[in-house]
Amino acid sequence: MKTKNRDQSLSDSRELDGSYDQLTDSVEDDFELSTVCHRPESMDKLQEQTKFTKKELQVLYRGFKNECPSGVVNEENFKNIYSQFFPQGDSSMYAHFLFEAFDTNKNGSVSFEDFVFGLSIILRGTINDRLNWAFNLYDLNKDGCITKEEMLDIMKSIYDMMGKYTYPTMQDDAPREHVESFFQKMDRNKDGVVTIEEFIESCKKDENIMQSMQLFDNVI
Repeated sequence: MKTKNRDQSLSDSRELDGSYDQLTDSVEDDFELSTVCHRPESMDKLQEQTKFTKKELQVLYRGFKNECPSGVVNEENFKNIYSQFFPQGDSSMYAHFLFEAFDTNKNGSVSFEDFVFGLSIILRGTINDRLNWAFNLYDLNKDGCITKEEMLDIMKSIYDMMGKYTYPTMQDDAPREHVESFFQKMDRNKDGVVTIEEFIESCKKDENIMQSMQLFDNVI
């Protein structure tokens, strides 16, 4: 009788363990579903809207989902991810500007769609597309023109991100000198601001500016 009771107890215990495992799996599944607050559009549709192949989009999505299980990334997480690529400097300010450029809906988050749309322009877009995107990055207050102060803020953030030890001979006033040189060439009517027309025209006509813009694309 004791043996039977003991066997019954073991059987009951296994059933309880099995029920617990099922409950745990169910809770984990529910938690995973609850954390996925944004699902991307179909890969076929994204393929039509970007210049990536379906396979490239799948690879990008796996990487994005790995870093952002919820399907979206906020600015703090974006900065943390970006800092891993530039450990030699402080990338927080540039990451802030970049996040603002990717956050096209201005809702404080970047979805997978936002990410691949921007990336498609940066990597595969026409010259005009890429320059328009770059102009939007530099136009911090989104008023349709770039001031010297806005360009200086971006330039400083790039130098900070690359790190002072990357350029041993770099002087503290290097970003300002870079901006002064840019503005002399871009601000054609000398009104103190650069419009998108001046920006695109100057970049296309000046090989040095164009090379600088392409160099900065590498840190995006």
